[in-house]
Amino acid sequence: MDSVTPNSSSAGLPPIWAALAIAILPVVAASLAGSAATLPQIPGWYAGLAKPSFNPPNWIFGPVWTALYALMAFSVFRILRVPVGAAGRRRALLVYHLQLLLNISWSFAFFGANSPLAGLVVIIPLLAAIAATIAAFRPLDRLAANLLWPYLAWVSFATLLNASIWWLNR
Repeated sequence: MDSVTPNSSSAGLPPIWAALAIAILPVVAASLAGSAATLPQIPGWYAGLAKPSFNPPNWIFGPVWTALYALMAFSVFRILRVPVGAAGRRRALLVYHLQLLLNISWSFAFFGANSPLAGLVVIIPLLAAIAATIAAFRPLDRLAANLLWPYLAWVSFATLLNASIWWLNR
């Protein structure tokens, strides 16, 4: 636990409780917002779409996203523990929060708007933003960057799935 008075090892670091809150709350908000847009559409609209043969069963999405959101929160927590004045820290956090906003936007585009095409329009920049986040995190904390590779892999698969659903239902 951080001491009340900074020392050489904690100078320039936000308190651990603040870093935890800043890491966890946006991820929880993203998860809840995405679920609010997604879940009502699964039994009706989504169930009626033609899907490719490699479409996973619906039950897999919850556990996968839970794990990915946990990795994202731990990753950004590590960046938040980098001293405030460190070169690239501010940019890394900005890019991270941009990708989180795009993550939420995809749920509203694909499910909320019932539009695989709108989902594609959002998921392509999301992929780029995740890659940019990994690149921005790497010089600050290699583990934080590496924790995001499963997220990039899943969203790459989701992009293929989104494109296939759009193609089959155009």
